[in-house]
Amino acid sequence: MNTDERASVGRVAAPEPGRVLSAGDAAAPAASVAASDFGKVAVLMGGTSAEREISLLSGTGVLAALRASGVDAHAFDPAERVLHELKRDGFSRCFIALHGRHGEDGTVQGALELLGIPYTGPGVMASAIAIDKVMTKRVWSAEGLPTPRFVRLAPDERTRERIRTVPDEIGLPLIVKPPREGSSLGITKVAGNEDMQGAVELAGRYDLDVLCEEFIAGDEVTCAVLGAGAGAHALPVIRIEAPDGAYDYQNKYFTDVVRYHCPSGLPEAEEQEIRRLAVAAHRSLGCRGWSRADLMIRRRDRKPFLLEINTSPGMTSHSLVPMSARAAGLDYPALCLRILGMAALDAPAVARSA
Repeated sequence: MNTDERASVGRVAAPEPGRVLSAGDAAAPAASVAASDFGKVAVLMGGTSAEREISLLSGTGVLAALRASGVDAHAFDPAERVLHELKRDGFSRCFIALHGRHGEDGTVQGALELLGIPYTGPGVMASAIAIDKVMTKRVWSAEGLPTPRFVRLAPDERTRERIRTVPDEIGLPLIVKPPREGSSLGITKVAGNEDMQGAVELAGRYDLDVLCEEFIAGDEVTCAVLGAGAGAHALPVIRIEAPDGAYDYQNKYFTDVVRYHCPSGLPEAEEQEIRRLAVAAHRSLGCRGWSRADLMIRRRDRKPFLLEINTSPGMTSHSLVPMSARAAGLDYPALCLRILGMAALDAPAVARSA
């Protein structure tokens, strides 16, 4: 492949909302954009969150893929450099490969809005809501989207007396986790009342608030979405099979014991419903660019429930969006280019210049 061939990016026409991106959609270009048209690109990676290690893995992969495709891409770690250097050094857009706080929560997005540098993924408000699982669940509930029952414990509510009442409200077993962390950090499955205090204390090390959530027994699935608004469309669903259900930080990123099924092997009606919910979840929060929704399908009646949405999903060798994209005929470099091509700002140019 010569330089000119590497520098072209295939684009596809937007499928119908909720429809899965097929291999034909992914493979057939409707137009092409020269890699040089992206200008100087910063791949934001690392950062200061508890997910820094994973962000560095994601960013390194994205950086290599963009460079191999002819993009003038450079690593940029906000933990080591101040963001205004992006403007000073002439960067024209950013690929956000940061995970967690100060990267996926609207803060970096807001700074890039002020700098006028388009960036990948959802905008300020969507990112700020999506990072907070409690706020996300409130929006989904208001929109009529299914999500497990929950109790939020604020810092002044984490007394032993209050904690003991939570299982009475949502039943056992239940899940306790920090609402603004990802990668399964600080999460505990609580089987008995005697485990509640320790689980809340662990989650409280990561966040001021603690989320206690109804446990849904069944199949764990995830579904990525590309695009925005009526043009948002789902990638193939992935069904996750972890040993003893332990889809934790270590198994997510550093072992090969988890089995991923893509195609999912679900009945077609269930696959279509998961795709529909993923797109609805994406659109309800005002997401653009890309996201990945995590769901559980309840075993006893096959009803799906939305757990959370990731607005800067992992792009490591174990990550799920690249896996789903491959099933749709979109390889890792093409996926990176597709996401980069959707970089945008919340504020229209005319409003910014007014």
